[in-house]
Amino acid sequence: MRFSSLSTVLALGALNAVASPTRPELAPRATPTVYLCGDSTMAKNGANDGDTDGWGQYFGTYSTVSVVNKAIGGRSARSYWNEGRFSDVASVVQSGDIVVIEFGHNDGGSPESNDNGRSDCPGAGTETCISDSTGETVYTFVFYVIQAAKLMTAKGATVILSSQTPNNLWETGSFSSAPPRFVGYQLTAQKALGTGVYFVDHYQAVANTYQKLGNSATNALYPNDHTHTSPEGASLSAQAFTQAIYQKLNGTTSLSDYIVSNPPTVY
Repeated sequence: MRFSSLSTVLALGALNAVASPTRPELAPRATPTVYLCGDSTMAKNGANDGDTDGWGQYFGTYSTVSVVNKAIGGRSARSYWNEGRFSDVASVVQSGDIVVIEFGHNDGGSPESNDNGRSDCPGAGTETCISDSTGETVYTFVFYVIQAAKLMTAKGATVILSSQTPNNLWETGSFSSAPPRFVGYQLTAQKALGTGVYFVDHYQAVANTYQKLGNSATNALYPNDHTHTSPEGASLSAQAFTQAIYQKLNGTTSLSDYIVSNPPTVY
């Protein structure tokens, strides 16, 4: 059964709000710290198979900030929230820091049918579902991302909502790019939040890179499946993310001033 109650969602948001403790003003730092929240495509060691890596491990090479990679394999926006990982990041974030949030690969399916603990309730708004496994109320991808972003901005951080990386777009032998719904959901969340929250279409940036690379070179980046890339592929994803920010693919972001001069151009 699915519900759509704005009052229910707002009430939960209020319950989950994190109060910012009173603390003395800190001297401004030369550069912020960037915290990365995501799944295995961003995480250290990727799928933990010895062959893959996540792009978050390479972003620091192309930026002038300190990068803390908090991505964890197998997580969705819902499970990262339920496990308290967004709260853990918010507890160490300082004013002026930047948080990048990128999910989508594990968010598909429905919690109403063989719930795996990761699927979000389908929809882009205030829809809710009941898990057929735990009986918990499950919210949409957009809801979880909005609540996470609010935790960070309440601490004085800015947030970049980054769309998920694509799977192998040359898997069939010809280039085919059809963005998953979670790409649009990230933009929906950003528009709902406004000031202090930015959108980067990482999916499109990597898709542009793969189209330029061609069939053979792109397939070589996926050693075991169509989702997780080799370290070389992870580095290319980081470069595509960097290029998207540097060239303002989706406008200026809070990371725009912290990209190295003349970063690599991959698309």
